[in-house]
Amino acid sequence: MLTRRTTLSKFLIEQLKNSPDGQALAALFIDIAAAIKAISAVAAKGALEGNTGSLSTTNVQGEVQKPLDVLTNDIMLHHCDWGGLVAGMASEEMEQPYDIPAEYVRGRYLLLFDPLDGSSNIDFNVAVGTIFSVLDHGQGAAPTAADYLQPGKRQVAAGYAIYGPATVMVLTVGQGTHGFTLDREIGNFILTHPNLRVPEDTDQFAINASNERFWEPPMQRYVQECKAGKTGPRGRDFNMRWIASMVADVHRILMRGGVFSYPRDNQSNKNGRLRLMYEANPMALLIEQAGGLASTGRGRLLDEQPQSLHQRVPVVLGSRREVERIEQYHREFDAGTDKPFVSPLFNERSLFRPEARA
Repeated sequence: MLTRRTTLSKFLIEQLKNSPDGQALAALFIDIAAAIKAISAVAAKGALEGNTGSLSTTNVQGEVQKPLDVLTNDIMLHHCDWGGLVAGMASEEMEQPYDIPAEYVRGRYLLLFDPLDGSSNIDFNVAVGTIFSVLDHGQGAAPTAADYLQPGKRQVAAGYAIYGPATVMVLTVGQGTHGFTLDREIGNFILTHPNLRVPEDTDQFAINASNERFWEPPMQRYVQECKAGKTGPRGRDFNMRWIASMVADVHRILMRGGVFSYPRDNQSNKNGRLRLMYEANPMALLIEQAGGLASTGRGRLLDEQPQSLHQRVPVVLGSRREVERIEQYHREFDAGTDKPFVSPLFNERSLFRPEARA
């Protein structure tokens, strides 16, 4: 049975056999997979190697860094910079793109990544992950910062790894979304979740409800309707999930369906919280390749033209019909034709009904 299982290498050879640069892209994925194996190993050791707690440093976004933020960033860089496959790399943990050392051959791809998504959870042994995006730069001159600012629809490939009870890597090269589980006994990723599909309908949503009072009215309306369940306009009950790790939340949606959102608010996340280039775009491509939708609430996420490397953006992604509903609520709000949700409490008790007070 082992010999018949599809390894990551075999899968990539088959998927990319008709691509003129398929061999190089497959080789890059093998380097990324090697980095993910190394990150999985160090993340699993946690406090045994002093990888918990916080450092006295912050990243470019002003977020306090964890020891593993720095270590995993270095792992990604040093597994991928030497093989002649990338022209440059950019990361959440670095203000400027990483230049390939002069002694190495420069390749055609740009690799962008969040080396340890959800790292605030590492002290509590909650699932964390790595997110990555691959763009085409072409052969030639060293990339400038502007070369990285490509909309998500131009991604060549994307993926993430989740470090939980098992280490799973989910990827797309533009031909569906597929999941691989790391078999630690043989040291290889094995195809275990081919052709993942996000159901069009769902009764699951993932959002940080503690920020609800700061959201725009369209998102407040959507979540209030979901929480009202059978007594509300949706006429059915919904379950809310929130792990505070984008990788973990999106992985759940790819496995079971649902809608994930981190919207803008009127406090600290006026432009959204998630980074467009190395968080939102790769996840959006994976979701779309699995039959779902990814949006800012006001348009397709993959159409967004980035203005800066660390740009933030509101994110709504997952089951198609729920994302379409959220977009509809934003359109109605912007047009002034929305119908804000009114709790059944105020409809059923005449003491509180507007006409009773008039």
